[in-house]
Amino acid sequence: MKILLTGSNGLLGQKLVALLRQQPEVELVATSRGGNKLAALYPGVRFVALDVSDAAQVQQVLAQEQPTHLIHTAAMTNVDECELNRAACWQQNVTAVENLVQACVRQRIHLTHLSTDFIFSGKAGPLAEDATPGPVNFYGESKLAAELAVQSSTGLWAIARTVLVYGVAHDYGRTNLVLWVRDSLRAGKPIKVVADQWRTPTLAEDLAQGCWLLARQSAQGIYHISGEEMLTPYAMALRVADYFGLDAGLIERVDATTFTQPARRPARTGFIIGKAQRDLGYQPHSFAEGIALVSAQNEISAR
Repeated sequence: MKILLTGSNGLLGQKLVALLRQQPEVELVATSRGGNKLAALYPGVRFVALDVSDAAQVQQVLAQEQPTHLIHTAAMTNVDECELNRAACWQQNVTAVENLVQACVRQRIHLTHLSTDFIFSGKAGPLAEDATPGPVNFYGESKLAAELAVQSSTGLWAIARTVLVYGVAHDYGRTNLVLWVRDSLRAGKPIKVVADQWRTPTLAEDLAQGCWLLARQSAQGIYHISGEEMLTPYAMALRVADYFGLDAGLIERVDATTFTQPARRPARTGFIIGKAQRDLGYQPHSFAEGIALVSAQNEISAR
């Protein structure tokens, strides 16, 4: 297998590089629009600069590299930024996917495409793969359009939908809920956390494993890849406080109307992951295990 990975500098991309480089049957090519953030960590991994929104560049790189499989993780994922900058969102989340689909069909490359619970309305959850989409924000609209581009393809494809991914990455600008809660409470800082949104939070390592299982089996169709536990961010915050022995009294329970954000969020999503468990052998960590892993990784990266 020769796997070309897009978005290798992102949270999921970094976890996939770490995982795939250990697979003896895999030749890995990491790609990203910017420079290679992982060059010092993984000097043996081949890296090629690639802007997936540039059709000519996509055709050129895929023709040059001749991968058997492509895992597409690159995307514009800041939900509010997508709402405010719709042209950029569409280019990165839809046009890019159309470019990849065309190139993959031409070269008979198996495509694993990453999607999101935000394609759903949030009126009911947890959701199975055959649930009817109905996005409530532009990010969700763009990701649904990308899914439809993949699904209408005559090529080999799998779609991995996921939910609220958290983890620790190298040289990565964003924090995650686990570390934000821990660090805020350690500093004695009160925080407000929503209790009226439901998700099945997903450890980044678990999502990487799910993507690898899809590619390794050249799976076909849509798969829900997430954690198993249905939690609100408030419930997650309480568990973080409990794990680290911090003052949960600093966590204020609020609803989504407390925050003014450009993009609406679906109230209740979360996934039923039975298909991935049965077909792929996918087994996610519990949220408690995820907290422990994130904490350990953060301590290592801080040294």
